[in-house]
Amino acid sequence: MKTLPENILDVIQQLPEGEILTPGRLLHQGTRHAVQRGLSRLVEGGKLFRVARGLYVAAVETRFGLRAPAPEKVARSLANVQRELIVATGASVANKWGLTTQVPIRYVFLTTGRSRKLQVGKTTVSIRHAPRWLMALGATGAGDAIRVLDWLGEASVGDAVSKLHKLLPENEWGALVSAHRSLPIWMANAICAQSNCTCTHPVKLG
Repeated sequence: MKTLPENILDVIQQLPEGEILTPGRLLHQGTRHAVQRGLSRLVEGGKLFRVARGLYVAAVETRFGLRAPAPEKVARSLANVQRELIVATGASVANKWGLTTQVPIRYVFLTTGRSRKLQVGKTTVSIRHAPRWLMALGATGAGDAIRVLDWLGEASVGDAVSKLHKLLPENEWGALVSAHRSLPIWMANAICAQSNCTCTHPVKLG
């Protein structure tokens, strides 16, 4: 007969990389106290990582040994567990899209929820609360464009908007234009100018 840690291990080995595991998902295996002890033993054995209080992820087995899961996958899973939006920062997207050569050296994500930190193996992941307008278009190309413009700042907005107009698919650019009324005035004006729109609207932050 298998021990509780072995039963838990069977469960976590079926999970996708980076998927968040909570004790509540394992209560069919035993009492909360027993499950907690089983999780602690797996953490001590290197099979699990405790990323935050009550949140665990499985180690990834490779031919070189066990490693921590990719922080991006952990953040994506946390968004599903907490039912909140978690997205890459403007700096990260700008690098991905070739709008900057700066490579982010820290793992930072933005969220509609509260700010917090995760410890994924030896990597610290910062999740920072962002204002509503910065997250309004969600995890879309248009949403990423807003966060890129915010990161690049007002001084670079004209050139950046021109490049984004070429990069974004037509439907994503249209979504960005449609949302300009909720953006800071300097950003909204640049988007309107690129779209030959003469209207201006007050900023609505929240």
